[in-house]
Amino acid sequence: MSEALLLYAARCDHVARLIRPALEAGRWVVCDRFSDSTLAYQGFGRGLPLDELRALHRIALGAFAPDLTVILDLPVAEGLARAAGRAGRADRFERLDRAFHERLREGFREIARAEPGRCVLVDASGDAAAVHRAVRAAVVERLGVALP
Repeated sequence: MSEALLLYAARCDHVARLIRPALEAGRWVVCDRFSDSTLAYQGFGRGLPLDELRALHRIALGAFAPDLTVILDLPVAEGLARAAGRAGRADRFERLDRAFHERLREGFREIARAEPGRCVLVDASGDAAAVHRAVRAAVVERLGVALP
């Protein structure tokens, strides 16, 4: 749980210093990972108690949550193959066993099922252009904005 505590301390600081001021100034904020990632990686993936992670979120951030979370969904074998094809070393999570990644994927899918008003699951098995179109469509539909 100590890693989760550190993650939430950093996230609380990030929200206070950057995210809230930007939102208050009327700017959009895009993050590549937020609290759903902590819940998925630490809870579903590593087996930390989900209720305790959710309580930690409430303590650190209250009801603060993204307006939209786009979850890129990909079968584990395909995701690991893509990661292996990238230049550079695998990160510490990519080196974990396949069972961890199956739990992780299912965790993200469960988060999307539990919060369909905030989360959208995007099939990431297509090429980059197809995934880009799906993400743009989700943003337009869910946030009611026109994108150039």
